[in-house]
Amino acid sequence: MNHTPASPTFPPVSAPIPSPVVIATRESRLALWQAEHVRDRLATELGLPASLLGMTTRGDQILDRSLSKVGGKGLFVKELELAMARGEAHLAVHSLKDLPMELPEGFVLAAVLAREDPRDAFVSNHFADLQALPQGACVGTSSLRRVVQLLALRPDLRIEPLRGNLDTRLRKLDDGGYDAIVLAAAGLKRLGLGERIRSFFSVEQMIPCAGQGALGLELRESSDALVGAVAQLGHGPTWLAAHAERAVSRALGGSCSVPLAAHAVVSAGRLAMSVALGHAVDPLQPLLKAAVGGAVPDVAAAEALGQQAAQLLRDAGGEAYLAMPA
Repeated sequence: MNHTPASPTFPPVSAPIPSPVVIATRESRLALWQAEHVRDRLATELGLPASLLGMTTRGDQILDRSLSKVGGKGLFVKELELAMARGEAHLAVHSLKDLPMELPEGFVLAAVLAREDPRDAFVSNHFADLQALPQGACVGTSSLRRVVQLLALRPDLRIEPLRGNLDTRLRKLDDGGYDAIVLAAAGLKRLGLGERIRSFFSVEQMIPCAGQGALGLELRESSDALVGAVAQLGHGPTWLAAHAERAVSRALGGSCSVPLAAHAVVSAGRLAMSVALGHAVDPLQPLLKAAVGGAVPDVAAAEALGQQAAQLLRDAGGEAYLAMPA
């Protein structure tokens, strides 16, 4: 009997690392700084030449409405992912806090870089800190997380929306539209604007959002050789902390419409995390808070702690806080 020989099987061929590596980035000054930082690290640490592909995202175009009303933070990343899907770019650099908790199929978070200052910054031209603001002062922020924590500290404040890139927000303050604004300290420091910070909120006063201060590098999963190379730029403790924080958000449906804070620190193989949840509709409701800690030998352990923290918030009454009106 004649047998047709079986076709030989071969291991999958790894996609070669492109040269140059094209980095998709938003075109704000801060986004370009972040992309240039990664470009320079690729060259100096991995010997990989890279170039930038600047893009405008829907999140950059819609400035008259809060993100929670127009589709959330994913508006800042979709165009970058489409550029990678079309093969026009190979890598996207994100402020990790802007990266949705669930990535589209075929995309991976390949690395998280060492975190900059995770704190929120108080910026004002006339007042030294939050307590120095007069009764009923106007404070600008469009972050629901910041709104609920600001009102927990100063329920008398008038909180007004503030959208736009970093320079736009500072200009709106300088034009007299606000008595103070609250911004991420990391962005101000990266752009050499640290002198604009009048004071810092401690992470106990105002818990940061998941991923605040860290940069995340997103790639196509099929770019396995590049994924492996880029992973070398990552920072182990920040990688574990970020996974724990993002697990909290994932477990509670974290989005721009959920006033959720989660901040973890990893030291000597152990993780300590504080979380807070505000009411989705009534920002003057009391904040729900919880803290967890434990050994984190790997990502699975970090994510388990994040899920534990989310459950503590649910047990404290978080289910009612998350319920949105019909």
